[in-house]
Amino acid sequence: MAVSGNNAFDVYLPFINLRSGGSWGGGIYSPKWTSTTYTLLTLRSIGIPRTCEAAQRGAQLVLNAQLGETCAPQFYQKLTACDRCIVGMILQLAVYFGIDDARIEAIVDNLLSERLLDGAWNCRRLRHPRPRHSSFHTTFNVLEGLREYIELRDGARRSDVLDAEQRALTFMLEHRLFKSDRTGEVINKKFTMLAFPYRWHYDVLRDLEYFARAGASRDSRVQDAIDLLQARRRNDGRWPVQQKYPGKVFFEMEQIGGPSRWNTLRALRVLRWWDS
Repeated sequence: MAVSGNNAFDVYLPFINLRSGGSWGGGIYSPKWTSTTYTLLTLRSIGIPRTCEAAQRGAQLVLNAQLGETCAPQFYQKLTACDRCIVGMILQLAVYFGIDDARIEAIVDNLLSERLLDGAWNCRRLRHPRPRHSSFHTTFNVLEGLREYIELRDGARRSDVLDAEQRALTFMLEHRLFKSDRTGEVINKKFTMLAFPYRWHYDVLRDLEYFARAGASRDSRVQDAIDLLQARRRNDGRWPVQQKYPGKVFFEMEQIGGPSRWNTLRALRVLRWWDS
């Protein structure tokens, strides 16, 4: 979403404690949800311009602090050890806010090599025994980073990333976006409840929004999720926020149960894609 006029972000930025070092909330990844990482993810999700200098400094700080400033051996060690969710977030912020160096391609290479056999990702992949089933949460944190790479960089692995994206979306289709591929039962009720900001968590609207953004082909296996989205619509034609995730916030953007401008916008984008 592009924001124009007298900069709509003036509404939000005065509430954010931007420190001289370029960080928010006193940390890089924690505290949740006021840290630099989650502040930037929220600002990205409401359409902050890529050219915002404060956000660019913050993204540089996140990348440097989490993984290192160059592609030195320590960088690869940190990259391997880092949760896939966090690596996906770092990639999303780094690409969106214009960081352009060899670390970006190294991150993409790493994520492509870390897929499970079902075609998606799981943060627990270093545990023994290694998980055989991907995590919906992890998969979408990774996919959102890879989608920035597809849209904003003419990277060396673009074709491979597109193939990986398609396989991961097929994995989601096999689950009809929120159901067991074995029993057809809803995997987790929280997957069916709309949130914003969604932080690192998965829900059906986050998935549908991604399908729409990627311009995915219409598939009948999405119908259950579309029906669910339609059922969540309020009598006034808008969609609510149905859940929030505990943690520190700078301020409450919207109230649970009330009409949500952000979820309404997101849902309308999904329906425009589906109906077209």
